[in-house]
Amino acid sequence: MTSRVLVIGEVLIDVVRTPDGAVSEHVGGSPANVATGLARLGHSTDFATTFGRDDRGRACLEHVRGQGVEVLPTSRTAEPTSVADATIDESGAATYVFDLHWNLAPVPVRSGVGHVHTGSIAATVAPGAATVARTIAEVHDEVTVSYDPNIRPSIMGDPEDYRPVVEHLVGLSDVVKASSDDLELLYPGRTVEEVLAHWADLGAALTVVTLGGEGVAYRVPATGTVCRVQARVLDPGLVVDTVGAGDSFMAGLISGLLDTGLAGSAAARAALAEATEADLEPAITRALMTSGVTVRHAGAYSPTRDELEG
Repeated sequence: MTSRVLVIGEVLIDVVRTPDGAVSEHVGGSPANVATGLARLGHSTDFATTFGRDDRGRACLEHVRGQGVEVLPTSRTAEPTSVADATIDESGAATYVFDLHWNLAPVPVRSGVGHVHTGSIAATVAPGAATVARTIAEVHDEVTVSYDPNIRPSIMGDPEDYRPVVEHLVGLSDVVKASSDDLELLYPGRTVEEVLAHWADLGAALTVVTLGGEGVAYRVPATGTVCRVQARVLDPGLVVDTVGAGDSFMAGLISGLLDTGLAGSAAARAALAEATEADLEPAITRALMTSGVTVRHAGAYSPTRDELEG
């Protein structure tokens, strides 16, 4: 099996309030979804996060561990577990109120880790964001790195403030995956091709943008060509919801890169920098397959390899 993966980022409780008065709680957080996605695909996965000693923290720990993720002991804190409180109106629109606690302890990178992933709130919100960036900088020469900005303007604030933070992490990363919504927030008026090229200039080898039902666009490191591939949802009528689809895509992409020797070591970094469209096709296909399975389930479902088509 490929080298261990370390995921650094938030886990939290989503509290959902619907118009009929019902209230439900679910474990969420983009990095937590990526960690469980990788573990379900058979990769040994460490997770550095923060959660409290409260009931919600225990729920987070049980959920992530139950999917096969190794949660680092430094993750438990004296602060409450973070909560995203979502109120759904009659039209289906959600209004969020966040109670975040992101004071990340120094992250121990265990022997055997060959790839580090981060993103979302964890990578931009103080004070933990500084620990994330410092950890990646310290291990950068020995591992490959992936990053998903997963922009949340209600938390992160003005794009003028968080854009430099995002671009610093892009420069530390080998793989950057964002959504088309992220690009619109970060670079209004710029095309997908322009942003992918800009991120490549900053230092990322493989830059990828998910386009919802239209699939994905990615820039080939060897040529600079931008390729587009259709989504792998064979029957749109089977789509239940798109919750966690981007995180599932990210997990599938990392998994495919690890399996093909394009992530997981310094040598893999060199190979990725010269990768062709044919080299990348297995990883892109796996990413589309994993997200294609996720949207056929309610919530942030993480498929196993046995569930992937083709």
